[in-house]
Amino acid sequence: MLKTAFVFPGQGSQSMGMAKSFHDSFDIAKAAFDEASAVMGLDMAKLCFEGPEELLNRTEYTQPALLTASIATLRVLYEKTSFRPAFFAGHSLGEYTALVAAGSLDFKEAVRLVHLRGVFMQESVPAGVGKMCAIIGLSLPDVQVICDSASIDAAQVVPANINSPEQIVISGAAAAVDIAASMAKDRGAKMVVPLQVSAPSHSPLMENAAERLGKELDKITIKDPATPVYTNVDAEPLTSKARIKELLCLQLTSPVRWVDIIRQMKADGAGTVVEVGPGKVLTGLVKRTEKDLNTLNLKEAADLEKVVAALGA
Repeated sequence: MLKTAFVFPGQGSQSMGMAKSFHDSFDIAKAAFDEASAVMGLDMAKLCFEGPEELLNRTEYTQPALLTASIATLRVLYEKTSFRPAFFAGHSLGEYTALVAAGSLDFKEAVRLVHLRGVFMQESVPAGVGKMCAIIGLSLPDVQVICDSASIDAAQVVPANINSPEQIVISGAAAAVDIAASMAKDRGAKMVVPLQVSAPSHSPLMENAAERLGKELDKITIKDPATPVYTNVDAEPLTSKARIKELLCLQLTSPVRWVDIIRQMKADGAGTVVEVGPGKVLTGLVKRTEKDLNTLNLKEAADLEKVVAALGA
């Protein structure tokens, strides 16, 4: 029998009003926002539903906001059905949501942790020094060659998010990213899109952030996942707490291997992938990677009946 995986979105999926329909209709979702508000010292529901948008889009607030919205959504789903997935995975920040869902991280600890993760990421690189860019229409080997060629001494650019077979985000020093973007166009990329981000995630420029994050991870209790979590760094199912701290630190400087995650979950028996939380980014990436996987999206309360019925079936 085919299995089901739940996946959780990362930065870029945030939007004003995310998870409001769950918050307004279900006490269990409202409680998640209240818990996060207590940790953050600000009204997380107000931030997510009313903004200001520029604050919501600041990395140190985007990350706890997305985590909260996704966990609120998951809690409602769990309240409505006894169904539980065989696997979890999350894209970048979404890996923290997956670890909360799997019981490895306490939700309130995770809110504090991802807020600090955002602060550390932002403080690691002065404004304008780093950059990220999406390259569409070239393979990973082609993009790797481009990045190797564009990297000059300390100014490095690397593949950061392998999102689909032909959608790869590069990250690193702004000058090197610009060179790589120009080379990608010359090599026939369909699109080259600079990303509006304030920190060059998943690149060597995040080494200081990773070091600071490690010190914070030393302060918290991490448990074995009750359900396997496929990690960004090695795309393999994690069933023990032993490497969680190491992998979360490495994640900041390593690529998100989303294509490998989806293919490995399929190889391990997944037939359905449910995106739980804001946006539909991951649903699209799954379909572009493995077309025959069934996909479901739980973004709004209006999606709940359809998702519960599908999982029940």
